[in-house]
Amino acid sequence: MSQNNSRDFNRREFLKGIGAAGVVAAVPAVTAAGGVFPRRLSDKVVKIGVVGGNFGSLFQWHLDPNCRVTAVCDLREDRLKRMVEAYGPASQYRSFRDFLRHPELDAVAVFTPAPLHVWMATEAMKAGKHVISAVPAGMSVEELELLLETVKKTGMKYMMAETSYYRPQVITCREWARQGKFGTIFYTEAEYHHEGLIPLMFDERGFPTWRCGFPPMHYPTHSTGIVIPITGERLIEVQAIGWGDGHEVLATNEYGNPFWNTTAFFRTSGGHCSRISLFWHVAAGGTERGSLYGTLMSYIMERPEGSPNTVVRISKEGRTVIDANGYPEGDVKIEAYKEPTHWDVLPPPMRVPTGHGGSHTFLTHEFISAIIEDRWPTVNVYEAIAFTVPGIIAHRSALRDGELMKIQDYGKAAA
Repeated sequence: MSQNNSRDFNRREFLKGIGAAGVVAAVPAVTAAGGVFPRRLSDKVVKIGVVGGNFGSLFQWHLDPNCRVTAVCDLREDRLKRMVEAYGPASQYRSFRDFLRHPELDAVAVFTPAPLHVWMATEAMKAGKHVISAVPAGMSVEELELLLETVKKTGMKYMMAETSYYRPQVITCREWARQGKFGTIFYTEAEYHHEGLIPLMFDERGFPTWRCGFPPMHYPTHSTGIVIPITGERLIEVQAIGWGDGHEVLATNEYGNPFWNTTAFFRTSGGHCSRISLFWHVAAGGTERGSLYGTLMSYIMERPEGSPNTVVRISKEGRTVIDANGYPEGDVKIEAYKEPTHWDVLPPPMRVPTGHGGSHTFLTHEFISAIIEDRWPTVNVYEAIAFTVPGIIAHRSALRDGELMKIQDYGKAAA
């Protein structure tokens, strides 16, 4: 049997047998502009199931006072055990279909391989469950449109667990933007650099996984999830350039992707510019970071080589100074900024260090809160699409040597 046939067989078996458990958590109420505020506690409890015991075991559902994990699902015994150890006693399933029929299940957390996200999310919503899903929300524009259609038809809540939205730097900058401290943010940039992914592209037998040759721009949300929530603008147009070296992974992957790295230049709905770069093969430290340049203030997120989070402000007096070459230059104040944890918006049990810059407890708490308060989650289906589609279109642009392409705006959740 060929590797490809083996892979197809394994996928079919996984789809038939995968068990899913819902994971739900809630975060503090967030205004449309992105400010985070504490919410009133409720005596309601959301019963969640989690499917996918690798990444899915790393979220603190059990620490939210309004959440209880009632079921977990995975094909592998070791991953079922891992989730039970993390979240406490729960019914265990290897079949996703059986999992969805669990009698105590309000919501499902989907933390399985990316090609399964939309299928599992839509099946769960059709079964009457709210859904939170790992990124990316979908693999194609068509999948994302199906996700949106399912949310509209079922009335269930969907949230994408984009970690960048709740990094401390982004929480801070969302609030500063709401207050107008940046002036006009006319240029932004964000980058996700992740060297060393090749071991994850093959399983223990040497067969390719879904990550093998996955186009970098199809995984854009760790960068777009910085820029879009802070500026409040959509990415509406793109030109992108990709680079690859003909490696066998790039020559043989099922996506037809020839690029390790891609850089995209976007026009925003506000007429501004944003550069986003996603690199799988680079001599640089791994990072998920961004910079925002405004007319009154700029913010430069810390870099892996050690530079700190930095705030730059124009002096209130608008003075100019003379530089070393005798030229006039704006007087600015440059200072390192120590980010707060923002834990005050979380219930006390959830004020613990977590992965992806401390974002995990915020994501879980926001999902649970949205269900209890019967409102749109922050990274709802419209935001998930706005974070994801620009990367898919950027990849198309890179495949066409940087052709300028339009990006559809699917709108925003009703207030």
